[in-house]
Amino acid sequence: MSGENTRRERPGSYRGLELLPVHLYVLAHLKKAGVDYAKMMAKMSELPLSLIEDAVRDLMEVGLVERDSGSAIKRSKARFKKAFEVHKHHTYYRLSREGELFVRKIDEKWLKEYFNNLIPRGWDTIILLGESSNFEEACRKLNGGDCDRIMEELTVYYFATPSGKKTTFFKLLMSFLAI
Repeated sequence: MSGENTRRERPGSYRGLELLPVHLYVLAHLKKAGVDYAKMMAKMSELPLSLIEDAVRDLMEVGLVERDSGSAIKRSKARFKKAFEVHKHHTYYRLSREGELFVRKIDEKWLKEYFNNLIPRGWDTIILLGESSNFEEACRKLNGGDCDRIMEELTVYYFATPSGKKTTFFKLLMSFLAI
């Protein structure tokens, strides 16, 4: 086999869970951080805590994320921590083995298909928004297309504000996914 997903699920789906951008963010964040807690993920991304907590819960249900046990963690394990050792005051999460394997499969081809299924002119929109200072500039570069509809989708997924500015969440997601 060529390493393709033998279950023939479309990108954006994992064991029946429709992966939203917030799910991808949690997976990418945990890959980068090693272990972290929901409140820190929300703080960094500027997303509502409840949204992050729901995403973590969804990912735990399908086996991609698990709780990290123990009462303290070292910086070598939690790469975003500044102190050498931190005593846990929150519930920390990490990628499960299955989650690590899944995240390794997320490459440019997978992301193109994922974003093209997520929003109109998905991959082009994501790339142009990343390169542009705001959505208005990205829309001009899209050479037509339904900019109002695309903008609505970008707002729903927290990629852009209603005024067209890129969100911290979008910038962080793009950075973590190396887009």
